[in-house]
Amino acid sequence: MHPADDSARHAGATATLVVKYGGNAMTEDAARRAVIADVRALALAGTPPVLVHGGGPMIAAELAAAGIASRFERGLRVTTPESLPIVERAITLLGKQLASELGDGVAVTGRDAGLLVADRVDPLLGEVGSVHTVRARLLDALIGAGLVPVVGCVALAHDGAVLNVNADDVAAAVAATLRLPCVFLTNVPGVLDDVRDPASRVPTLSRAQVAERIADGRIGGGMVPKVESALAALDRGAPAAVIADGRVAGELRRVADGTAGTRIEP
Repeated sequence: MHPADDSARHAGATATLVVKYGGNAMTEDAARRAVIADVRALALAGTPPVLVHGGGPMIAAELAAAGIASRFERGLRVTTPESLPIVERAITLLGKQLASELGDGVAVTGRDAGLLVADRVDPLLGEVGSVHTVRARLLDALIGAGLVPVVGCVALAHDGAVLNVNADDVAAAVAATLRLPCVFLTNVPGVLDDVRDPASRVPTLSRAQVAERIADGRIGGGMVPKVESALAALDRGAPAAVIADGRVAGELRRVADGTAGTRIEP
């Protein structure tokens, strides 16, 4: 596991939590506005969260408009040198939109102040990285000013090249660096005991139970990288990790109350 801590960071962060907002969870305008209202409410309470956003559907639409097919390996987008500028543009513009909707949000990517430094992960994936270091000075400064950092998942490689990074990976690394709980908002109520039954949410899962469910297929598809990212957040030092529904109003409050989402425990 790569280290995520920024050794030069001071202990001044006052954010409540890190919220990873998946692109699939924000495709409906009304649902997105509800979640943004939840995030804004945390900020107005004097404890701004950090919002880390994906953008898969938006990226796919931009690539399709450019005549480039979307390809995936192990749930991660293959990013070619040709597609990378399109991916970065889509992520950056989406961040600006979310920050504007928040009001007191500031959209940044890993380029800004060297916020995210990543290692290339696999030649088969192309220009794709995994976060090695989060340089948290920028986040501390924004949080200290009462602003919500809206983090888009573009990072810099050690040689200065730009890399596309999975938003789950970024959220795990940011949560660990800031030592904050991480909530992964997606388009399901949490980990389900039966994927056909939204009411079968599992409130808590241990590491061993996650491994068992991946092995027997109850956790599959896009949920696998989410639970793995939740475990990665715990491994790196985040105090808690929750997978919850990003389509409904009040979910962040219910997560805090322990009445929503699936909490992944060591």
